[in-house]
Amino acid sequence: MASSLTKDTAGAPSGEKTFFGHPRGLATLFMTEMWERFSYYGMRALLVYYLVSGGADAATGSQGGGLAMTAATATAIYSVYVSMVYLMAMPGGWFGDRVWGARKTVTIAGSVIMLGHLSLALPGQAMFFVGLILVAVGSGLLKANISTMVGHLYDGPEDPRRDGGFTLFYIGINLGAFVAPFVIGTVGKENNWHLGFALAAVGMGLGLVQFLLGTRHLSPKSNVVPNPLSPEERKGILLKVVGATLAIAVFYGAVVALGAFTLNWALVPLTLAGLIIPIAVLVRIKRDKELSAGEQSKMNGYIWFFVAAAVFWMIYDQGGSTLSLFADEKTASTVFGLSTSATWYQSLNPLFVMALAPVFAWLWLWLARKNQEPNTIVKFAMGLVLVGGSFFVFVVPMSMAADGTKVSPMWLVSIYMIQTIGELCLSPVGLSVTTKMAPRKYASQMMGVWFLAVTAGDCTTGLLSLAGVDLNGTGIIAMEASLAVVAGLAVWMYRKKVQSMMGEVH
Repeated sequence: MASSLTKDTAGAPSGEKTFFGHPRGLATLFMTEMWERFSYYGMRALLVYYLVSGGADAATGSQGGGLAMTAATATAIYSVYVSMVYLMAMPGGWFGDRVWGARKTVTIAGSVIMLGHLSLALPGQAMFFVGLILVAVGSGLLKANISTMVGHLYDGPEDPRRDGGFTLFYIGINLGAFVAPFVIGTVGKENNWHLGFALAAVGMGLGLVQFLLGTRHLSPKSNVVPNPLSPEERKGILLKVVGATLAIAVFYGAVVALGAFTLNWALVPLTLAGLIIPIAVLVRIKRDKELSAGEQSKMNGYIWFFVAAAVFWMIYDQGGSTLSLFADEKTASTVFGLSTSATWYQSLNPLFVMALAPVFAWLWLWLARKNQEPNTIVKFAMGLVLVGGSFFVFVVPMSMAADGTKVSPMWLVSIYMIQTIGELCLSPVGLSVTTKMAPRKYASQMMGVWFLAVTAGDCTTGLLSLAGVDLNGTGIIAMEASLAVVAGLAVWMYRKKVQSMMGEVH
C-alpha cells in the first residue's frame, strides 16, 4: 500500500515514497496498530462470553467449554482487565522513556501480547489468567509508545502533515477493531473458544512481523532512550521490584497454603489499586510546590474533567460486558433473515467512529467559523448526558425482555450509536485539554493521567460487581444513567467556575 502512493508532498523530500502523502514509516505503525487492535478487540469480544460459558448466566444453546462463571464475576474480571490495560500505559511510557526506547518497547510489547493470546488459546483457568495478564501488560507497553513513534516521523508540532498522520493512525485503530469481532468473535463464540484466541495471536504475530520488516522506515529517534536510568537508579528500582515481588509471593503463598484463596483475593486488590493509583497520582501532582499558581489552578480545573471522564468510561466500557450479555441472551439473533453472532455488536462502535468522526471534525470547524463552537466544558457535558441517555434508552429493551421476549437488534444499534456520539464529544477533546492544561513539569506524564480516568471508571464497575450489585438489572442501569446525566448537568452549571480555573485554555 505504501509503495503505491509515491507523490511528493509538503514536508516530504522530493522523490520519497509516501503513505497517503505521509512518511513511509506511518504505514508500518498503521499496520502494527491495526493488527494489535484486531487481536485486542477480537479477544475482548469473546471474553465475557467465554467466562460465563457453561454456567447459569450463559445464553440458552451457547457452546460450553468456558469457565462457567456468573455474570457478576465475568463483568468484574472484564472491567478489571480493561482497567489494567490503561493503567499499564503509564509504566509503559516510563519503559520507553527510561529503559528501552520506544521501538524496542513496542517490539517487546508485541511479543508479550502474542504470548498472552497463545496462553488464552490453551485450555485451563490458570493459562487463561496468565494470558490476560500478559495481554494487559503488553497492551500497556505498546499503547504508550507507538503513538510517540508516530510523532517522531514528523518535523516537530508545526509539521503540516502531523495532524493528518495521527488521523490515519486513528483509522488503523478502528479498522482493526471493526474487523476483529466478525473474524475472531464469530470463530471463537460460534465454533471454538481457543481457536478464536489463537486467531488473535496470529493477528498480533502478523503485526509484529511487519513491524520488524518496516523498522527501517521509522525515525532514528524511536531507537533513542530519551532519559536513561543511571546505574544507581537502575539498581534501586530493581531492588524495590524484587522486594515487592517477594512480599506479594510470600503473602499469596500463605493464603493458598491456608486454603483461603479465592478469585476475589486477586480481583479486589487490583480493583482498589485501580481506584487508589489515579487519586494518588493527581494528589502528588497537586501537592508539588514547584507548580506555579496558574498551573495549580489548571490542575483544579482538570480534576473536573478527570472525574467526568471516569463517570463516562464507567458506563461506556460496559458495552463489552453488560450490553454484550444482553445481546447474547435477550436480543434476536437474526436481522432481515440473516443469522448473526452477538460478538458482531462490538463492531458497531468502530464503525460509527469511522463514519461520524469526519462529520464531527467538519461540524466543529463550521461552528468555529460562525463563532458558535461549544467550548471544551460544554462538550464534556454533552458527552456525559449522551452516555447517560444511552442507558436510559437501554432501560426500555431491558423491560421489554423481562418476560423472555427477544428484542430487536436495533435497540442495541441505537445505544451504541448514542454512546459513540458521546465519545466523539468527550474523548478527542479530553486528549486535547490534557495537553493544554498539563503543568510544564508533567507534560509527558499527563497523557498517562488521562488514561487513568478509564482505569478509575472501569474499576468502579468492577467494584460494584464484586460487591454483589447486579449490573444487568433495570434499577442499577437507570441509576448509572441518572448519575451520568446529573454529572453532565453539574459540569454545565459550573462551567464558568471551571473556565476561570483553566485560565487562557478554552
